Amino acid sequence: MSAPNPPGAQLRVGRLTKAHGLKGAIKLELFTDDPARRFVPGATFSLQVPDESPWFGKTLELRELKWYNQHPVGFFVGVDDRSEAEALAKAILWVEHDAEADAEDDAWYDHQLVGLDVIRDGQKVGTVARLEHFPAQDLLIVTTPSGDVMVPFVKAIVPGVDIEARTVTVTPPTGLFEELPAEDEADGAPASDATPAEAETASESDSDA
Repeated sequence: MSAPNPPGAQLRVGRLTKAHGLKGAIKLELFTDDPARRFVPGATFSLQVPDESPWFGKTLELRELKWYNQHPVGFFVGVDDRSEAEALAKAILWVEHDAEADAEDDAWYDHQLVGLDVIRDGQKVGTVARLEHFPAQDLLIVTTPSGDVMVPFVKAIVPGVDIEARTVTVTPPTGLFEELPAEDEADGAPASDATPAEAETASESDSDA
């Protein structure tokens, strides 16, 4: 749902998941509503990989995109066998942003989101401090009076972003922004201050009465 900061502003469009076959093909998870435009022969992607990866700092050129059982599979220049494909597993693909051509829904730059008020049930609960990008999903790091909260940046939990109003609307599960009550408090049972030894003594006294 987001993209890294300029300069060299980019949009995240996909993730390489695992090798497919023996000839260097790689299964893809797409993060774009327009794969026919993004994934064309000759398209070049910046790679988000660990620093120790042999692909760190390099780009990847798409040779062909095919579909197998409704799953996208990419063939890339310079990736010719399974071992090379496996080295790219979990890499995230980014493309250069064209402000006029790129008008995808639910795509924002990090710098557009940082500083926005986080609203739940009409009330401000915190402020977006930063974003963390992970292969599975992005996380909004929200600063609240009680500390930072990691909010999965998915539609079910973050249904609305209004850049003009400078707000992010969240519908988090119970407990994400507050501590859940202790089990005995939740059941309505009064908490006891007695130590285990005191409780055992009290129990013995009751039985002797």
